Amino acid sequence: MTPAVSMGATGVLGAITAAAKRSADIRERIGGQAVHGVAATRHPRGAQFRARLQAPRVCVIAECKRRSPSRGVLREPYDPVSIAQGYAAAGAAAISVITENTFFDGSLLHLAQVRQHVEIPMLRKDFISTPFQILEARATGADAVLLIAAALDRASLDALLAESARQGLAALVEVHSIPELEAALVAGATLVGVNSRNLKTLDVDVRVFDELRRRIPDGIVTVAESGLRSADDIRRLRGTGYDAFLIGEHFMTAPDPGLALAALVAAAEGDA
Repeated sequence: MTPAVSMGATGVLGAITAAAKRSADIRERIGGQAVHGVAATRHPRGAQFRARLQAPRVCVIAECKRRSPSRGVLREPYDPVSIAQGYAAAGAAAISVITENTFFDGSLLHLAQVRQHVEIPMLRKDFISTPFQILEARATGADAVLLIAAALDRASLDALLAESARQGLAALVEVHSIPELEAALVAGATLVGVNSRNLKTLDVDVRVFDELRRRIPDGIVTVAESGLRSADDIRRLRGTGYDAFLIGEHFMTAPDPGLALAALVAAAEGDA
């Protein structure tokens, strides 16, 4: 049973990150050598992931997510392969698959299954704090990983960015505040995701999008995350300079996630 997030506000992110690390440490002890072997056979497309977010159209990273700590179960039954195929058919720029299992009911198996059936670039979305988790992402077929600045100290962020590059994976560095953005830029992040959800409290404040976007220099690919529900949201943020949009809950609660993506993109581009 997935535990409820009932710890103090500042402990939410720490609890999820710690749980993800414990699970990864167990997997590394049991099967680390095998993961190294499989990873060596993979050819991640990190550069393609980044390039697809810069296309001259509405670029959406569409997410496969069964549960969220803030809203509980979003989709039941949950079939990530079918969902991802619908996203690909609807023109998603990339697909995000949540693999954290304790709080999100995710799985590396979901990522592997989607990779077998979908060709477009994929992001492993998890609470990554160790190099082994990046190696797992490569071995399972991901082209990119999420690194959450709020969960990492400066040395860890530097090391994980370097490891992502060594493995051929793009690294989307997620930030929510000015200090986190500054840390990401100093570390050399070239893909920055601005999350309007504070992962320490789970509250959403869309004002963060404007506050941080104007502080991001040219040449950085920018992704808006969380709190995005309408074509108006997409159009407004594109106007401020965002390149792409990571959307999950809005699609997961729709009857057909792929059709919901297609409708949102068409409306944002002015075709509906």
